[in-house]
Amino acid sequence: MSATIFLLTPPFTQLNTPYPATSYLKGFLNTKGISCFHADLGIEVILKIFSKKGLTEMFELVQKQSAAKSKNARRIIAMKDQYIQIVVAVVSFLQGKNPTLAHLICQDEFLPEASRFSQLDDLEWAFGSMGIQDKAKHLSTLFLEDLSDLIQECLDPHFGFSRYAERLGRSANSFDELYEALQQPNSFVDQFLESLLSIHIETVQPKLVGISVPFPGNLFSAFRCAQWIKNNHPHIRIAMGGGFPNTELRSLSEPRVFEFFDFITLDDGEAPIEHLIEHVEGKRPVEMLKRTFALTDGRVEYFNFSLSKDYPQAEVGTPDYSDLLLNQYISVLEIANPMHRLWSDGRWNKLTMAHGCYWGKCTFCDISLDYIKVYEPIAAGILCDRIETLIAQTGENGFHFVDEAAPPALMRALALEIIKRKLVISWWTNIRFEKSFSADLCRLLKASGCIAVSGGLEVASDRLLQLIDKGVTVAQVARVTRNFTDVGILVHAYLMYGFPTQTEQETIDSLEMVRQLFAAGCIQSGFWHQFAMTAHAPVGINPEKFGAVCKNETIGTFANNDLIHEDPTGADHELYSFGLKKSLFNFMHGIGLDYPAQSWFEFDVSPPSVESDYIESTLDDEELVSVKPSTKLSWIGPLPEIKKSKKEMDPNKVKLSFQLKKGEFKLQLDISEAKWLTEILPLMAASSGNTLTYDELKKSYESSGMQDFGLFWHATMMYDLRDCGLLIL
Repeated sequence: MSATIFLLTPPFTQLNTPYPATSYLKGFLNTKGISCFHADLGIEVILKIFSKKGLTEMFELVQKQSAAKSKNARRIIAMKDQYIQIVVAVVSFLQGKNPTLAHLICQDEFLPEASRFSQLDDLEWAFGSMGIQDKAKHLSTLFLEDLSDLIQECLDPHFGFSRYAERLGRSANSFDELYEALQQPNSFVDQFLESLLSIHIETVQPKLVGISVPFPGNLFSAFRCAQWIKNNHPHIRIAMGGGFPNTELRSLSEPRVFEFFDFITLDDGEAPIEHLIEHVEGKRPVEMLKRTFALTDGRVEYFNFSLSKDYPQAEVGTPDYSDLLLNQYISVLEIANPMHRLWSDGRWNKLTMAHGCYWGKCTFCDISLDYIKVYEPIAAGILCDRIETLIAQTGENGFHFVDEAAPPALMRALALEIIKRKLVISWWTNIRFEKSFSADLCRLLKASGCIAVSGGLEVASDRLLQLIDKGVTVAQVARVTRNFTDVGILVHAYLMYGFPTQTEQETIDSLEMVRQLFAAGCIQSGFWHQFAMTAHAPVGINPEKFGAVCKNETIGTFANNDLIHEDPTGADHELYSFGLKKSLFNFMHGIGLDYPAQSWFEFDVSPPSVESDYIESTLDDEELVSVKPSTKLSWIGPLPEIKKSKKEMDPNKVKLSFQLKKGEFKLQLDISEAKWLTEILPLMAASSGNTLTYDELKKSYESSGMQDFGLFWHATMMYDLRDCGLLIL
């Protein structure tokens, strides 16, 4: 099967689901009638290694080595026959193809155990009483990680399931180290990679190969792929795009990069890849390319003279996952972090609600770059069309919306459209914890299939949140996260420490805020990361404004995104790393929520200056629901039936019966109000795609001959109706 362009994702990104970039581009190319084949070489390499043949070759290579080996490596080698015998069955189980094997996996003596299994005693309390499928999945993950440790020690120190040679791609200001590594003989992983790449190239016979590099963890293997193609098929042109070049290579000047790649594109890939295909086919001069680096007369040149605009999001097509080995991805269960599980377990169709970020102000973020700066939402109807197309194509009903921050108004519209179309999906996304996420909006999102949200609490300090220009306060975050949690939507908080001028006291106070949020049940998952200054964020562009000093003396020829900085007025932030992460691990399992902050650190720290009941008192403040004439109202509950009155009941009253999923609810009303409700609720039913404004509801009530809508609206039964499914949006 030949194609004009071959798009590939090199090892490694995720085991459980494909990284979506090539699917997005293939979907766009479909709209242009351009033939395209794409592949995820990461999962293909993993499946080759973790097979009977792959492990046999691995153990043979390990045993030929004369170097001294660790006790753990010697143990694994001694059990090689057991690993080889069961690896196919274990991988098949992790692919979801053999669920009954869970019973055997959970028995002693089935899986060979090396050092990774020593964690089991410590993790028993962390995972609690896992179901048999989850326990088997976790044990199988440890089985693979033991083998991974052997590969790292004896064959390839760069190996990792979700990243490869990541160190070579991080802060690679100079190309020297990466270039030197590319001159070395093929590694164990390289041999599998090139074997698979050879088959694809021979089958597809492309004119152009596009290599997606989203992370530092697949940069080296991207260069290995390009190197092999140059050596074996020099007539094929090669381009690199993706998150890594978009952020790291914007000032690229290193000519040696173009010994491997012919082109490197920046930002949205649709128009640049279309232009490259035209160029390769002789239909467009190099000068008229779009956002593309190329080598001219030994110098790196940036070409962006194309008069063509980027494509609107409504015109880029539906992502196309065909060609990928969708039923062969591997779901693993590594650590007891609820949000991490969503990342590593299960197959998710990836979509985007809106290009860029609707807020676009956070000072630590790359808001000067187009992928953040250019905000363009997609209509809810188009999103649902794409959802239905992907369900039909992949057979999967899970969706991860990979937005920078999904806009609340669009989430509301999407939820209503999902309910209207009666789609049964589960979905999750990234948000800002802003006040728009009312209790009723969270109920609507839950009804549409939303299972989790993640958002940045960042430094959990109001002073620093203002400095970051996050647009939220800790109290606001508490109320919003409580709204999500109350309806059963998992909340994950991204946490930051070490922002310039952050003091020790603010770090400890942030820890206290996080403790209280967990104790109040507002958040269930979190992750601390240390602040990193980047060149395209306001704090990197003007560090002095934030009390920091940038230490980068020169601009490198290769990657120029990470900046080295000093924080003269802040604390020694690295000192707090272990204690913050240790406390969070315990908080996620309900442990240590009453411990003093000092207990997480091996050195003296100041006690928190935050009141110990700050979050609790914030949540006690009743959230006022603001209703305007234009406020939208929606009904997500069942439509009621009028029950005939009994003799002892007032003859002017009837009962409305609502058959809820967990029982029946009855509401006694005047006959006129009951009749009006049975007529008006279908007109605002989300399942019919309808909403009414407050003003329209008021006029309908009054036109039915009833008086004083305000009295009806504020009556006790209105709270009952809201419990049954009336939403104020």
